[in-house]
Amino acid sequence: MFAEDEARLLLDEARDAAQLERLVARRVAGEPLEYVLGWVEFAGLRLAVAPGVFVPRRRTELLLELAQEAVSIRAARESTSGDTARESTSGGAARESAGGPPGGSTRRSRMETAPSLLEVCCGVAPVATAVKRRMPEASVVASDLDPAAVAVARTNLETLGGTVVEGDLFAALSGGRFDVIVANAPYVPSSEVVNMPREAREFEHPLALDGGDDGLALHRRIADEAAAWLAPGGTVLVETSRRQAPRDREIFEAHGWRVELVRDDELDATAVRATRP
Repeated sequence: MFAEDEARLLLDEARDAAQLERLVARRVAGEPLEYVLGWVEFAGLRLAVAPGVFVPRRRTELLLELAQEAVSIRAARESTSGDTARESTSGGAARESAGGPPGGSTRRSRMETAPSLLEVCCGVAPVATAVKRRMPEASVVASDLDPAAVAVARTNLETLGGTVVEGDLFAALSGGRFDVIVANAPYVPSSEVVNMPREAREFEHPLALDGGDDGLALHRRIADEAAAWLAPGGTVLVETSRRQAPRDREIFEAHGWRVELVRDDELDATAVRATRP
C-alpha cells in the first residue's frame, strides 16, 4: 500500500486532529496499519482486528474459496436429499391414512440439513465470517486458544449468527460433526520466526506465528484429530506453504486421508484439501 493510501485511511478514521496525531504516531512506531485502524479488509469485507491478534493475509482467500466451494457442494447434496425426503413424505401421507408409518418421520429440520463449517485456529475468523456472510444458511463455528482472538472473532462472526468458542483446536466443542473443517494454523518453523517482517514478529502473538520445529506441529494434530469431528463425505482444508506442502501430504496420508494440494500463484497461496477415502 502506498503512503498516500495509508494517509487517506488514517484521515478517514480520525475523529479530530488529536486522534489523527495519535494514530500517525502509532504507525510511525511500526505498529501494523490494521491495528491502528482497528480493522482489516479481507475478501471484500471489513473485519475487526485488535493488537496482538493475527492479521489475516490475502493469501488466505484461497482457503475461503475452497471452503465456500465445499460448503456449496454439501448444500446442493442436502437440497437433493431434502427433495427426496419430501417426495417420500408425500407418499407417506397416503400410507398413514391406511395405518402405515407417519409421513412426518421422514422430515428433517432446517438445522439438521444446513451445511456446517468449523474454522480452528481462527484468529479473527476471516473464513468463517466470510462464508457466513455469503451463505447465511450455513451453520458456522470458529475456535481459537487466544482469548484476545476469540473476543475479536465474536465481534465479526456472532453478529451474523455464528458461534465462537475458546479452546485448543477441537477441545472446546461440545459435540457434532462438520461438513468442512478449515484451518490457517501457524506453519512457520520456530527458527524462522525471527526472519518474519517486523510488523509480524514484534506485534502479532507468537501463538499465531510459531508452528514448532518444522512448522507443522499443529498440522500433525489436525491430521490426527479432525476425522472425529468431520461428517461423512466432509473436507478438511489447511493453509500451508509451497515448500512444506509435500511434507503436509505425507503427514495427512499417513493418517489415512486422501490428499490434494491446491496452488494459487496469483495469491501466492497453497492449501491441503483432505478427504476420507
